[in-house]
Amino acid sequence: MNLLQGHFAGFHRSSEGSPMISLMMQHLLPLATLLLLSIVPTETKVVASVAQCNEFFLAQTPPNIPGILEGGNIKDQNRYKVICQTLRNIRRFVTLYDTKNRIPVFSAAEYRGGGEGKRSFWKIEPQLENPTSDANMTPAENIIYTHQAGDIDYSNLGQFEKGHLFPSSYRSEEGDKRSTFTLTNAVPQRKLFNNGRWNSMERCVKCILDKYCINNKKQREGFVVIGAQPSSRFFLNNRINIPSVLWSAFCCYSQSQNSWLASAHWGENKDLGPKYLETKTLGELHTELGIEAFPGTKCPNDESVTQLYSEPACKSHCRQ
Repeated sequence: MNLLQGHFAGFHRSSEGSPMISLMMQHLLPLATLLLLSIVPTETKVVASVAQCNEFFLAQTPPNIPGILEGGNIKDQNRYKVICQTLRNIRRFVTLYDTKNRIPVFSAAEYRGGGEGKRSFWKIEPQLENPTSDANMTPAENIIYTHQAGDIDYSNLGQFEKGHLFPSSYRSEEGDKRSTFTLTNAVPQRKLFNNGRWNSMERCVKCILDKYCINNKKQREGFVVIGAQPSSRFFLNNRINIPSVLWSAFCCYSQSQNSWLASAHWGENKDLGPKYLETKTLGELHTELGIEAFPGTKCPNDESVTQLYSEPACKSHCRQ
């Protein structure tokens, strides 16, 4: 007879009118609690390590962001929070969030194809305010949040708008699209920049992902990381940092090209600028901005996909 069986046997023998019942219950309740905790699955949305959301990175390897995220280690865990963006109890993508500047450092996910979807209401991450809150993103209330941006912070936008980092058009399932409408995936973008050269870049990258990122299993598969570099002194409504630069990178294996494909884009968050963002290599992104988007993978660092822009598949989407 093992210890647990002994407890229950003792309880059975003393269960008829015995004062030992309450004493035995005091011993059994903590044991029962431990047993339940060991079998009930738990899920959190704001997590301590990017490793807990690594399914959204190529080769399960997060990018290196100097001074913020290096070798998978967050340098300041009090300030930067990993969010496994969750909607309807399903993880949709991952964001590293800066609770001081109240903007994301980056958002990332695997690309499987997508199209234009309906606009959704904007949401927030409740666990940034209370770690014990529900794991799902919730509708933003008309209040000021301590550790993240809220709808009230995006009032009186002027020449700015709430700009997605990871766009809804890069997601296929409707729930995935709706999940991108969270303020932890948004930054203040100049309207002309967001609707002009940044939008053109997103459409070009999407075309390359759709037409060329088909793997050996005939499945569309690519990985995308999109981020923002904060400015040193510009804030929207004295609350939300207005990033100085936005950047985007993707990588995939292409069966038709029999090679890995990768490119990067970035641009200053301002109205005036070139009509189109220049396509760069991952190596140039590392040299210019210090960002390693896909470290330790097979993604080419010294080649971009500009040779595909003249091909009929994406010629109309990728003008230079």
